Amino acid sequence: MASTDNSLVPLRCTSADRVMWITPDRVFYAGLLGAPCVRSHGAIIAYVAIDGRLRVRLNGAEWQSTEVAIIQPYVPYEIACEGRNVLNVLIEPETVDMGQLPTLLRRCGAVHAPEFASHVRNMHRRLASSGGALDLCPSDFDPTFFGEPLPSRSIDRRIAMVLESIRNNPTGTGAAADYASLVNLSFSRFLHLFKKEMGTPFRNVRTWKRARSLLHYVHTSGNLVHVALDIGYPDSTHFSHSIRHVYGLKPRDIIAGSRKLRIIAHAPAL
Repeated sequence: MASTDNSLVPLRCTSADRVMWITPDRVFYAGLLGAPCVRSHGAIIAYVAIDGRLRVRLNGAEWQSTEVAIIQPYVPYEIACEGRNVLNVLIEPETVDMGQLPTLLRRCGAVHAPEFASHVRNMHRRLASSGGALDLCPSDFDPTFFGEPLPSRSIDRRIAMVLESIRNNPTGTGAAADYASLVNLSFSRFLHLFKKEMGTPFRNVRTWKRARSLLHYVHTSGNLVHVALDIGYPDSTHFSHSIRHVYGLKPRDIIAGSRKLRIIAHAPAL
């Protein structure tokens, strides 16, 4: 990844700089981090400090101070920053060959990566100042942040079919038995094959994909009970519990903290 001009790096992130670029398999977020709390996402996440340092700890271990933190899927962690805002890049693990990723993205916890931090900050500056020129497509995401497409992975075609179905309808209410029937597998064989291919049980992936779909609703002004039903939760209690498990925050706090967040589905040529 080529380095970029440090003069472009913003020293602070104001409300006008808060932005989220979301694609089906990637997310870039620049905005409020919230208070330290236990989180567990189903994706690879690269955190970059904006103003000051980050502090991160995994599974309740010692806190580490850093400029960049990498979190692997389903690892419980806590993160804090000296400023109010943070940058992060999120990658869905089923879309990449985990063993062939750049070394940085195979780490977990605090990492020393000043060039990556500078690059992500510069990309944030350009995205935040782009106005309405949002011309990139999802395939431009990896080259924007990593200089080239990340290596893709090969998955059993039946599990790939299930993942594609969930990807196209993350708010669907289909159960594991429904997906097993879809790909002509017994229930037990499906669960075994899914965990073998994905490295985690089906329920974890389903929980993550449904919680991730909340990102499309962060500007909602509607009743959160209706939002819960819209994204596939049976009731507000399940909704609140699941979202807090994934993000470490209550749904209403996520919505409140996103009022000034600019959401883009595509991004400008950089």
